[in-house]
Amino acid sequence: MTKRKHEVVKLIVKDKVLGVCFFIHLFRVFADKENAHLTTPQILTKYGYANEIHHVTTSDGYILTLHRILRDKNTTHKPVLVLHGLFVESSSFVSTGVKNGLADESYDVWLGNVRGTPSSRNHTTLHPNRDPKFWDFSWHEMGTIDLPAMVDYVLNVTHQASLYYVGYSQGTTIFFVMMATHPTYNAKIKVHMAMAPVAYLGHMKSVSVGTNWNNILNLWFKVFKINEVPPNNLFFVLRRVCSFSFRLCNLISMAIFASKTNQEDSNTLTYFLRHFVRYDFGRKKNEEVYGSSTPPSYNLSLVSTKCHLFYSRDDLLVTEVDAVRVCKELGGACASSNLVNGTINHPDWLIGNRIRELVYSKLLNIMADY
Repeated sequence: MTKRKHEVVKLIVKDKVLGVCFFIHLFRVFADKENAHLTTPQILTKYGYANEIHHVTTSDGYILTLHRILRDKNTTHKPVLVLHGLFVESSSFVSTGVKNGLADESYDVWLGNVRGTPSSRNHTTLHPNRDPKFWDFSWHEMGTIDLPAMVDYVLNVTHQASLYYVGYSQGTTIFFVMMATHPTYNAKIKVHMAMAPVAYLGHMKSVSVGTNWNNILNLWFKVFKINEVPPNNLFFVLRRVCSFSFRLCNLISMAIFASKTNQEDSNTLTYFLRHFVRYDFGRKKNEEVYGSSTPPSYNLSLVSTKCHLFYSRDDLLVTEVDAVRVCKELGGACASSNLVNGTINHPDWLIGNRIRELVYSKLLNIMADY
C-alpha cells in the first residue's frame, strides 16, 4: 500500500465547516402543498405504494424509524437501504413522488431515518424537548451506531446476507464512518451508490456567510439553551412562508447558502430546517466521546465495498474536485466516478425534474450488475 492509500481522511476539514452545516440542507421539498403536511407513509399511500413502519432501538437508546415500500408481497426482492442527507429525512426521497424507480424494479426498499430526524425523534429514556443530552450527537454516532443497527435489522427481517445501499450527501458520510469503524460491515453491503458523496468539503462554493459564524452560533445556543435548531414551532412559519411564495423561498436560499434549486416549478419548493447535528464537541467533550481532543479521522482505505459516485459540476456543496478526491482515496473500492450531465445543484438530487433520467436510470443499471 502506498502512503497515500493510508492517508487518514478528515470528513470535516475545518472546524468552521460546522457553521456551514448549520445552513446546508435548509430545504425539504414537496411536489405540492398537500404533501408538506403528509408523513412518509401518507405520501407513499397517496402515490399507490403499500408500506410498513418499522422501529429499531439502538444500543444507546435511540428509537429509529424505517419506512418500507412494499411493491408486492414477494419477499424475495433484493433489499436496498436508502439514507437521506443532513436536516432532511426519508420523506425527502418521496415528497415529489416515488420517482427514483427503486420500488418499481423489484427492489425491497427501506427508507432510513437517523436519530433526531422527525421520524426518529424518540428515545427509551430521553425526551427531545426536555433532555439536552438527547441532542448530544453527531454523524459519528449515526455512522457507528445508527447505520449498523438499521443494516442488521433489514437483513434480519429479509433473511438476506447483504443489501444494496443508496446514500445522498450525509447518507454517504455515515456510510464511510460505518466502514471505517466497523469494517466487517463491508461484507453486508453489495454496493454503495453515492449521490453527492461527502468526505471532503474543502472546495465547496456555498455558505460563505456561515463559515465564520461557528463560535458565535455555539455561544448563542448555549446562552439561550437551544439544543434543537430551530425550535419545532418555527417549522410552521417556514412552511407557511414557502407555501405561498416560491420567489421568497429562492431568495432565502440565495441569501443563506448562495445557491438555489434549478427547479422552475413553484409547487416543488418548501424549506424546513430540522435539527442541528454537531461534530466538533470541543476539547473536553471530544476526549470523552472520541478519546482525543479533536474530532476523529476516518480511513477510507478500510472501505472494500464497491462504491459508485455521482456528482455534478453545478453542486455548490459537493464539488467535482472533492468528489474526485473521494474516489482517489477509496482506491480500488471506487468502482466508478460519474459526472452527471445536466444542471444539478445540491437540492436537485432530491427534487430535480430530470433526476430520474440523469441519475437514477444509470444508478439502476449499475445496481443490476450486483
